[in-house]
Amino acid sequence: MPKYMWRVSYLQEGATGLLAQGGSARQAAITEMVESVGGKVEACYFAFGDDDLFVIGDVPDDVAAAALAIRTAAAGAAVSHTVGLLTPAQIDEAVARDVTYRPPA
Repeated sequence: MPKYMWRVSYLQEGATGLLAQGGSARQAAITEMVESVGGKVEACYFAFGDDDLFVIGDVPDDVAAAALAIRTAAAGAAVSHTVGLLTPAQIDEAVARDVTYRPPA
């Protein structure tokens, strides 16, 4: 199953909800959301800086990842950026593939 990382920044409404409910409740809600599309959360970490939350997990495909991103955006409480993650073995496979490429002249 493809692995993704979600970088999340809370907007005012999301931060207010986090203050009211705490981190454990937010983690439970995120886990429920990811599981609802057939995925699994591997890690959930709050942070400070440009991003407020990092989630790493698996979902069945890009359509499931897009569904999560759309629902998050539509809720308006946070901005989420989805990052596809690759294993070292997947990179080995990628660099072994024959690719036709011509750089710009």
